Amino acid sequence: MSATVAATIPMALTDTQRQLWWGAIIAGLVVVVAVAALLTILVTLVRTIDQRVAAVKSTLQQAAANTSDTALLAQTAAGVDAVLAEGLEHHLFLGRVLGKVRS
Repeated sequence: MSATVAATIPMALTDTQRQLWWGAIIAGLVVVVAVAALLTILVTLVRTIDQRVAAVKSTLQQAAANTSDTALLAQTAAGVDAVLAEGLEHHLFLGRVLGKVRS
């Protein structure tokens, strides 16, 4: 009985069914290619972000190293002020001496 039932069921696809199957296969391939492209873009962007984060981290470490000696700024400023004051005194002295020499 099952052999006669199987013999009466047509095995060939109609043209419409064949077109629908090919449409589904092509649509599936398009989806797979699109997903692969998007995943490739995502991986590339994540790699770029990782590289830039490493660069920012390096820059921040350099900034920390550059500002680690800021305690010496007050001493340096005092020394610069003393040098400037001494230079001003020499300037005023030389101005008075040269004024007397020219007269």
